[in-house]
Amino acid sequence: MARHLVITGLVQGVGYRASFEAQARALRLCGWVRNRRDGSVEAMVRGDDAALEKIVAWSRRGPAAAVVSDVKVNEADDVSLPDDRFEVRQTE
Repeated sequence: MARHLVITGLVQGVGYRASFEAQARALRLCGWVRNRRDGSVEAMVRGDDAALEKIVAWSRRGPAAAVVSDVKVNEADDVSLPDDRFEVRQTE
């Protein structure tokens, strides 16, 4: 199963991507996270249902310095996700 997330609020410049990556790796998820030019953070994650629920719940809080205003979550095609790793990607 895979999910596409778009997180808005004060989520750039607060360690959100690095914290998201650490959470995803701890949950053994595959995928990526990146900043977007509009100030949001975008992520694609693949894993089991329980791990996906946990990363979505975490994303609604984020790291201590973040102020999350919204998280949009959609089912996603996982064909383009990296196998067996999670990475931080360049801003797009």
